[in-house]
Amino acid sequence: MEQKQPKVIIFTTPTCPWCRAAKQYFMQKKVKFTEVDVTKDQRAVKDLIRLTGQTGVPVILINNRPVVGFDRTKIDQLLGLK
Repeated sequence: MEQKQPKVIIFTTPTCPWCRAAKQYFMQKKVKFTEVDVTKDQRAVKDLIRLTGQTGVPVILINNRPVVGFDRTKIDQLLGLK
């Protein structure tokens, strides 16, 4: 039986190089994700601050567990990737 993929949400801005790197990494690993552009969504900014205490991007939520920045080791760990 195939394991269900964790829910992945990535908070980004259009100019963030680490956001692009993270999205590219997910596509490479065939991980589905939802992107939230914080420049277009003020509520998302409030969510970010509530979750992480900061406004820096990318913030990646994997099953509601926040990863601040493109921390590949932590991302792989939470996704169960090797």
